[in-house]
Amino acid sequence: MTGVNLSERYDLRSRLRFEPRQGLIWLGEYKMQLLHARALSALRCELIESLGIERARGLLVRMGFASGQQDAALVKRMVGDGDPADAFLLGPEMHALEGAVRTRTLRSVIDVARGRFDGEFAWEHSAEADGHVQHFGVGDDPACWMQIGYASGYVTTFMNRFVVFRETQCIACGSAECRIVGKLAEAWNDPAYLAYFEPDNFQGEIAQLREQVERLQASLRAKAPCDGLIGASPAFTRALDLAGRAAPGQITVLLLGETGVGKERFARWVHDHSPRAAAPFVAVNCAAIPNELIEAELFGVQKGAYTGAQQSRQGRFERAHGGTLFLDEVGDLSPSAQVKLLRVLQTGTVERLGGSEAVQVDVRLVAATNVDLTRAIAEGRFRADLYYRLGAYPVTLPPLRERRADIPLFVDALLRKFERLYDKRVAGLTDRARLMFEQYAWPGNIRELENALERGVLLAPPGGEIEISHLFAGLDDPQLAGVMLGSDGRLGAGNALAQERVCEQLLADDFDLEAHEHRLLDLAVRKAGGNLAKAARMLRITRRQLAYRLQSRPAADAA
Repeated sequence: MTGVNLSERYDLRSRLRFEPRQGLIWLGEYKMQLLHARALSALRCELIESLGIERARGLLVRMGFASGQQDAALVKRMVGDGDPADAFLLGPEMHALEGAVRTRTLRSVIDVARGRFDGEFAWEHSAEADGHVQHFGVGDDPACWMQIGYASGYVTTFMNRFVVFRETQCIACGSAECRIVGKLAEAWNDPAYLAYFEPDNFQGEIAQLREQVERLQASLRAKAPCDGLIGASPAFTRALDLAGRAAPGQITVLLLGETGVGKERFARWVHDHSPRAAAPFVAVNCAAIPNELIEAELFGVQKGAYTGAQQSRQGRFERAHGGTLFLDEVGDLSPSAQVKLLRVLQTGTVERLGGSEAVQVDVRLVAATNVDLTRAIAEGRFRADLYYRLGAYPVTLPPLRERRADIPLFVDALLRKFERLYDKRVAGLTDRARLMFEQYAWPGNIRELENALERGVLLAPPGGEIEISHLFAGLDDPQLAGVMLGSDGRLGAGNALAQERVCEQLLADDFDLEAHEHRLLDLAVRKAGGNLAKAARMLRITRRQLAYRLQSRPAADAA
């Protein structure tokens, strides 16, 4: 049973009612309140700083537990004598409707009569984890405390047994998604964790609270970006660990990865953490230099070597003597340059173009490419023996789409950079812009993100927030409209920007709302082969609502 079918069966969305004139919002019989996600995030931050992380965590877990109990009571009344499995699955639907998180079931065993429960679930778009990362960055501990409390309170009420959930993965720890496991409390056999669900008297001494906050702040400072590299996601830390192990030695490092992932920054980091740190770091982009000039740039020129060579000059190898030479886009070297580079690596000497004297060089080489060198070898575009020399220690740098947990860190660091550069303060990104940053595929990786933020700082009003229109100003409409499309290319519920662009195009013409609605209803019915229930699902309304709209149309239109 899908979530959409459950929502239709129990008319879940219609139970959320807004009465703005009275200042009331209702979910069933319960009074609700809209709060800014940023306000809740700020409250969480203040609780941690005031109470310490352990007491703040317990308070938020119990707050979520109470909320889950309330929703479970409402669902029990809605379902009545219906399928118990529906009652359980409506909990995630309720949580999503309230804007907390979207839930996906991985496995579940539910037996109310026998008091058995065991389940694992994945969370998408966790508002709580997003807020925690924005304030504290990526850390070691899961951060979805209220949501864990909610799931525990909901299932406990539903099962009439104390059920406790625990987070096994969290985007606040650098994971790609959040995951939770739930089972009966006694099955955990962990009194320290279960204590989060017990009331706290909040009478700890102020000195202890300060000590907890200081430890938290110290641990967060320890995870702050340093040395020009930003990141704390597992994919980033694996690459950094590999680079760190190679840095103290002399081995040639080959950095692999897409354009814009930061290969030159990694190369400089390797140099800065090597015994050669005080010596020169020389970078060459092999793809940016014409083939007829690349050899002269790398190996130097002897006076009179060719017309116009009026004096001898050193190449990059000689300039990097004692230090590190970074060869970017090495996969684009010409065949003759590959031969000479291989000779330098074998002999440790260079011969200037037009010269006959071998010059001894002491250079640590770091190379990088976004080319698949094994394929280039198979196609005869790259020498296998040079590849084996360069590829002694390969380090693959992950693309930005595989380290989404690092995006908030990049945003904060780059905003500070561009604020200083343009002497202009901004209030950060709007919620829609932050969501776009998380969902966008970033084909240009860090370089594209940096360019977007620089545009945003330039175009945002002083002291104001950066909106999506500031970030992508000047891009062609198809590019802009596709920014928020899902992987399947559809306009989903989260694709607000693309939906807005479609609406703008409709309004630009002689727009007739009633006529467009009639066309849309007829199209859905035709695509569904006359099946009104299927057509209603396409339109995200109930079958009853669709039938009413079709019947209420004027006879001429219906014909």
